[in-house]
Amino acid sequence: MSTDDGEAPGEQLALIRESRRSARRRAAPSAGRLPVARVAVDKALSHLDQYFDYSVPARLDEEAVPGARVRVRFGGRVEQGRRTGGRLIDGFIVERRESSDYPGPLAPLRQVLSPEPVLGPELLELSRAVADRYAGTLADVLALAVPPRHGRAEAEPSPEPLPPPERPAPGGWARYEAGAGYLEALASGGSPRAVWTALPGPGWPDELARAVAATLASGRGALVVLPDGRSTARASEALDRLLGEGHHVALTAELGPEERYRRWLAVNRGSVRAVVGTRAAAFAPVRDLGLVAIWDDGDGSHSEQRAPQPHARDVLLLRASERGAGVLVGGHAVTVEAAQLLHTGWARPLAADRAALRAVAPVVRTVGEHDQAADPAARSARLPTLAWRIARDALERGPVLVQVPRRGYVPRLVCARCREAARCRQCAGPLRAEDAGGLLHCAWCGRPEADWHCPECGSFRLRAQVIGAKRTADELGRAFPRVPVRTSGRAGDGSGREGVLASVPDRPALVVSTPGAEPAVVGADGAPAGGYAAALLLDGWALLNRPDLRAGEEALRRWLGAAALVRGDGSVLVVAEPGLRPVQALVRWDPAGFAGMELAERRELGFPPVSRMASLTGRREAVAELLGLVRLPEGADVLGPVPVEEAREGADGAGEAEERVLIRVSPGRGAALAAALKAARAGVLARGAGEKRGAVRIRVDPPDIG
Repeated sequence: MSTDDGEAPGEQLALIRESRRSARRRAAPSAGRLPVARVAVDKALSHLDQYFDYSVPARLDEEAVPGARVRVRFGGRVEQGRRTGGRLIDGFIVERRESSDYPGPLAPLRQVLSPEPVLGPELLELSRAVADRYAGTLADVLALAVPPRHGRAEAEPSPEPLPPPERPAPGGWARYEAGAGYLEALASGGSPRAVWTALPGPGWPDELARAVAATLASGRGALVVLPDGRSTARASEALDRLLGEGHHVALTAELGPEERYRRWLAVNRGSVRAVVGTRAAAFAPVRDLGLVAIWDDGDGSHSEQRAPQPHARDVLLLRASERGAGVLVGGHAVTVEAAQLLHTGWARPLAADRAALRAVAPVVRTVGEHDQAADPAARSARLPTLAWRIARDALERGPVLVQVPRRGYVPRLVCARCREAARCRQCAGPLRAEDAGGLLHCAWCGRPEADWHCPECGSFRLRAQVIGAKRTADELGRAFPRVPVRTSGRAGDGSGREGVLASVPDRPALVVSTPGAEPAVVGADGAPAGGYAAALLLDGWALLNRPDLRAGEEALRRWLGAAALVRGDGSVLVVAEPGLRPVQALVRWDPAGFAGMELAERRELGFPPVSRMASLTGRREAVAELLGLVRLPEGADVLGPVPVEEAREGADGAGEAEERVLIRVSPGRGAALAAALKAARAGVLARGAGEKRGAVRIRVDPPDIG
């Protein structure tokens, strides 16, 4: 049944109820003290990146504390003390005030979702600084910094904080020239800043744990960020062995949303003062922060993929500067960014002398002229005779690690006659083989390709341009039939978990792994053992020939990560051109020297980290419009535009050609560049032009520059 005006009775009843609720809200008095709440709303648009004032109803006075989650009506108009139109969105109260700068009537807070103060002043200040550095919005950064709410976790009490532990003994830090002094400075309440070149072997988790323990002994908090869940688990276990349970929490995505929020609350409430975790843990609200540390800062996992894509290292350095905390940037390799910290004097080197290094580092060999003379095919062979000999001898003493740059079986194929890349006929994506004898599949759209032929020469024959970990495992299994072969590599779904082994037993086996997925060697009791008997680093050209400014740096980092897992009496063979600088740095085990030379070249060329840079990527018209609006700092260089190799899929399923522009400014003008780009994007959004031409993706300090 319906009424004459076409409205159903249920709809009329809903309108009447809403009218009554609105009347009650109009009649509800505001709080007598500090009646205005300044709110950061969850609206990630550049032209709305500001705080908005709302009135605080008296009924919400006690719950509406700074840092609490609230729900407000955003948009529309305010008439007779209430906001009409708009929609309900979430936000955080950043402060309570006596009055508002807004001249008109204020809409009231609709609801306090939780009185738990999850956005404290320090976290708000950090989030604002990260948003400004990366030309992002506060809402985007808060989505990274504050985990989603779980009421059951909030209702549970957090444990009582434990008293500070005793000062730890130097332990493995005694092997470093300034190691014991660094630990003593932390324990005494100092804030030393160091770039730590860790010695090879399984000792780095214990050394990180001792740095955390020394900071806790001074009555301050500590925060350690690691690239993945496996390394986080190793650091967490080391802390438990050193201090016992209760002194720290681990924050990783594997915990699940509720458990992660429960642990995050314990940190926010001050029950726990030490945190180890992956990149999101860089925002953990540790109280009285005395140390920030990052392990393997060159790993791509430290770079956030969600806007505004901050790097965990930069977040930690911002925190250290704001809070006067100590800094420890550690790893087996040294990044160019860490070398820049040393060059400017902002941090000091923390490394062992050559004698201590020689005592624990394996011997690194290359396929040199002598080997090529004995084995004429050594220069072109994927596994030269020397590699087979090293693997055979080492398998008598323990497991052998084989590092392969790519996962899969044959991840890249070309025509056997003309070497034209094999591509999908539907989307032009690269074809690959997942196993022996299997159908070809497109790496982009997943379509099978049963009857491929080369469009250039008509040949039906294919050959492998790149061989993956699965095929390598098959080849080694045939060569060593009585030796177990295990594979460890990141899954293709982007999770980075499936297929990655945490550890392997300390007995003969061939372990084929992709970079970053190398498992640790453990004894029968599960404790870290000495390491691999040998390591073979294959297909070095695949890493070194990448069209990227960081190709050499990244190759050396991956090689050092694998070589550091080998025993001191073991051998490492790298199959790459012996005279190349990264190969020589590996042979000498000199990551700091390599990073210093790379930094000197970047300084001459004006490339990051000596300069600051931003990339603009999008459709040609959108990029041109943004460039026309931006007011760049004086002396800015605009490089490009250049076409982006991989097209993004449009709304109609067709690929849309995109371009990229790089903007470079001199040191000290990065903040001005980020502000100018953010203002220009706000202008585009305010005019509504971005909806027609597509959004331009802005990335400040892009990690890869092809």
